[in-house]
Amino acid sequence: MSIRETTEALEREKLSPHAVLAAESRGRELPVEPCAIRTGFQRDRDRILHCKSFRRLMHKTQVFLSPEGDHYRTRLTHTLEVSQIARTISRGLRLNEDLTEAIALGHDLGHTPFGHAGEEVLNAMCPRGYVHAAQSVRVVERLENGGKGLNLTWEVRDGIRYHSSGHSAATLEGRVVRYADKIAYMNHDIDDAIRAGVLRENDLPFNVRVGLGRSTSERITAFITSLVENSAGDIRMDGACQGLFDELRGFMFSAVYTNPQAKREEGKAKDVIKRLYEYFSQNPGKLPPEYRNILEESDIHQAVCDYLSGMSDRYCIAVHQELFIPKSWSV
Repeated sequence: MSIRETTEALEREKLSPHAVLAAESRGRELPVEPCAIRTGFQRDRDRILHCKSFRRLMHKTQVFLSPEGDHYRTRLTHTLEVSQIARTISRGLRLNEDLTEAIALGHDLGHTPFGHAGEEVLNAMCPRGYVHAAQSVRVVERLENGGKGLNLTWEVRDGIRYHSSGHSAATLEGRVVRYADKIAYMNHDIDDAIRAGVLRENDLPFNVRVGLGRSTSERITAFITSLVENSAGDIRMDGACQGLFDELRGFMFSAVYTNPQAKREEGKAKDVIKRLYEYFSQNPGKLPPEYRNILEESDIHQAVCDYLSGMSDRYCIAVHQELFIPKSWSV
């Protein structure tokens, strides 16, 4: 047997009956010759890891816009933390860790510059709306690889599409990522908010500090343990832990995600994206060639959303400066 076939045999032997086996994937839109070493899900993980959209995550905002300091999370470090938490949960449940990792690494590829502030602008301005989870799927299906997409398996694309809200992913691995995403961002955003002076540790709800622990590690461990001990045919926590999870999430939305100090630059960021959206909508010829090509199959709104959502924070600012800020005149 090849290395891949040996791995697939080990999956059949060791994984939970609820896990998705790589050999039983629904496959890709375009069939490809199997790899001798990697399973289909391992191959998807590698395709995401090496794509340009993944690299751009290092310069996209998580919560704090342009923070002063090297230790604040970016969209890339968030993605890596989601992957680690999701893999730990999947390993504990004997689910397919490779599938979980691929979904986790790809879940935010469609996120805009300036975090959810950018998403709010595109959602308001684009007639069809804008949701970053759906855009992440569009990135891997259409925009990456020179317009050919990454040709990922159905299970990975489904997990990416439904990682955020609304409909649940078809696989338990995808539902693990949905929980891991929230566990990661709540806890690392607490850490960043304390670093920024927006929060103090004692500001966290008393029930949370008593029930989950005072440190990031203790809280994450409590959530992971509850998921592993209580999930069977679905992914769930016990009632008490789920209540603390919901209480902490509600607290973070009121204390951090809508905090004027944390969001003081968001108005400027929204104005930047709004002006760029209006400019390129009125001047489609100024779009880069690969985005002008989108006009042949869709409309100007889709092309502009694809272009702007793919920008890093600093590139978005640079384009805005090039278009709207006067340059110094020299002889």
